[in-house]
Amino acid sequence: MKLYTFPPAPNPQRVHIFLAEKGMHIPEISLDLMKGEQFSDEFKTLNPDCTVPTLVTDDGLVLAQVPAICLYLEELHPEPRLLGTNLVERVLVREWCQRIYLDGIGAVAEAFRNSTPGFKGRALPGQIGLEQLPELVERGKQRLAGFWKRFDAHLEGRDFVVGDQFTMADIDGYVTVSFAGWIKQSVPEECRNIHRWHQAVSNRPSIKA
Repeated sequence: MKLYTFPPAPNPQRVHIFLAEKGMHIPEISLDLMKGEQFSDEFKTLNPDCTVPTLVTDDGLVLAQVPAICLYLEELHPEPRLLGTNLVERVLVREWCQRIYLDGIGAVAEAFRNSTPGFKGRALPGQIGLEQLPELVERGKQRLAGFWKRFDAHLEGRDFVVGDQFTMADIDGYVTVSFAGWIKQSVPEECRNIHRWHQAVSNRPSIKA
């Protein structure tokens, strides 16, 4: 297998933490997004959306979405289970990963991609060039503010986002907190449950790696 990646970016971070939790090592090819290396003809042939992470399996299957990559890796190496240990946990992990991605990571991305000069003409990833909309910067920040409140309420009395062990939902939540710094946003002081949870998960070896 080969993993095309750019470790500083949020979506690659999600996969790197997942791999570290599994104790898995996959050969990596780093593409410097700041230099536009993801737009090379070679990589565009592999992944027309020019996004990372992109996993190429030993059978030549190309996976370019984080949930698909992590599901594939979980099937290959089930332990420790990061997508849930039973049906209820699996559906809750999926629900919270989707919620965190849309309302957390997605909100930050909306503000970041519509305010950063390097994304001019590429306000959304994919094959269609879309212009930036400055009004979406503030909307992204407002969406993020709403997410913090909801996430904090959910974490009341919980050590992890779902169940009693670390899962992909915790990975996505952690990455959201980190990614928010890219738009100079942070978890509000009053969201004490997020701060408590974040401090605990930040001490995990997979996070420190």
